[in-house]
Amino acid sequence: MGSISLVNVGKAYKHYPDRWSRLVEWLLPDAARPLHQLKWVLQDVSFTIRPGEAVGIVGVNGAGKSTLLKMITGTTQPTTGQIRVTGRIAALLELGMGFHPDFTGRQNVIVAGQLQGLTGDQMQDLMPAIEAFAEIGEYIDEPLRVYSSGMQVRLAFAVATAVRPDILIVDEALSVGDARFQAKCYARVADFKAQGTTLLLVTHSVGDVVKHCDRALLLKNGRLEMDGASRDVTNRYLDELFGKASNRSGADEVESVVSSSLSSDGVDRFHERSSYRKEEHRWGGGGAAIIDYEIVADGKSAPAQIESGALVDFYFKVRFDIDVTEVVPGILVKSLEGIFLFGTNSFLASEGKTRIGAGAGEVRVFRFSMPMRLNEGHYLVSFGISSGDPQGDLTPIDRRYDSVLVHVYRQQPFWGIVDLTSTFEDCSVAMETTSCLANF
Repeated sequence: MGSISLVNVGKAYKHYPDRWSRLVEWLLPDAARPLHQLKWVLQDVSFTIRPGEAVGIVGVNGAGKSTLLKMITGTTQPTTGQIRVTGRIAALLELGMGFHPDFTGRQNVIVAGQLQGLTGDQMQDLMPAIEAFAEIGEYIDEPLRVYSSGMQVRLAFAVATAVRPDILIVDEALSVGDARFQAKCYARVADFKAQGTTLLLVTHSVGDVVKHCDRALLLKNGRLEMDGASRDVTNRYLDELFGKASNRSGADEVESVVSSSLSSDGVDRFHERSSYRKEEHRWGGGGAAIIDYEIVADGKSAPAQIESGALVDFYFKVRFDIDVTEVVPGILVKSLEGIFLFGTNSFLASEGKTRIGAGAGEVRVFRFSMPMRLNEGHYLVSFGISSGDPQGDLTPIDRRYDSVLVHVYRQQPFWGIVDLTSTFEDCSVAMETTSCLANF
């Protein structure tokens, strides 16, 4: 059984003002004044991971995650504090796991296994299982330099998990593999967990952390910012990425928040929102401007993430600079790859019952409400305002495409993007259900 314990651990690297200072200090180690400054990557990190526990580590790039893993595996030593690890570790810290590009896959497997403490005979016995899991076929006898990144990950994971370790550490390596192989890897991880293996998972995918880990750690600026349940920690992590979510709740209170937030003034605050994308594409003929927006999901304003299926209100505020006889607000939801998932406008959403006009100087707030029945992932939201006949030609006034980024969370993912809320029934068992067999 593997366990990990860190007490007041810190890691610093020497930073020299120029290359000659490093040489001088090396030649004169007893000089009165050091020529370097310490740059701290990690400071005062303390936590304990018990045997059989699954723990995720999250944090923005540069938070110190990879450095922490290197110290736990013994690749580098801490500057301060103590690290105690019990049990055999298998780690995927980097793509290729130290494989040599000129060796064949088979040769790299044997060398990597021996570095883990296995004998040559043991590796020969394990080779068929490693080949079967990696599924790279004849490439096993080709030099590693001809492998794709996905093939390297397949082989690296197969080697690292050929024998169940006491502690398994995975650092973003699986993000390179395809979805089918990722599912295969996580199935093996789940089997190891059931047998008592301790898991340490570093990833930017909050869904993977919630799904596979009981607990999570948040690193921020080299310090342990939060240690707790995976759902709570990942929510805090998303808050750090996209801005703090409001703690205010309740339908009346949310309406008050939106009313206050999207006040009647004509100031453009669109770019100040936490989920705003500066890479947006904005265009239109002018005459009005979309100047602010607000997102409310299940009564929560500005959520860091949206539960799949939650009812979401998208508010956006428009300032009119000219008189517009007929105004048509619209909304569009897209995948990060640019796939149009859903789009509508005021005329379509109200089944032709809503016709809107606006005068110069007016500031209006519009709302679209919809259940976000989407798979887990990040999605782009676009707002638009047009004029003209909604059943004929529309003239774009202001369109802010891909201007908002939202994250949808789902506990149990499905295949595809949109949840069509399918139901299932075994008709061969439910013979008494006439409706089930009505078409046969």
